[in-house]
Amino acid sequence: MKKNIYSILKGTFLVSDDSFKNWRFILFISALAIVMIASSHSADKKVYEIARLKNEVKEIRSTFLEGRTKLMRLKMESNVINVMKEKGISPSVIPPKKIKVKSQN
Repeated sequence: MKKNIYSILKGTFLVSDDSFKNWRFILFISALAIVMIASSHSADKKVYEIARLKNEVKEIRSTFLEGRTKLMRLKMESNVINVMKEKGISPSVIPPKKIKVKSQN
């Protein structure tokens, strides 16, 4: 047990006769670590992209609601009457009459 620990600390397991299998294992572990780091970075990028898109959706939704409320105010009868008064047009005081047309067939 003590020899193995000294071997690891001194690095003799890397230069001994059967070191090829040790090097293969070290390279395999290194490749796995690189893949894990790349995967973590990719996941972080996706999380940031999702957060950015959520903020954009909130902003667009608020713009839509603001536009819809402005349109509803513009379509109100009292607002239309005020705009028409500025142009010199007033609402009729005489109620409309139905016109009935009889066909001559």
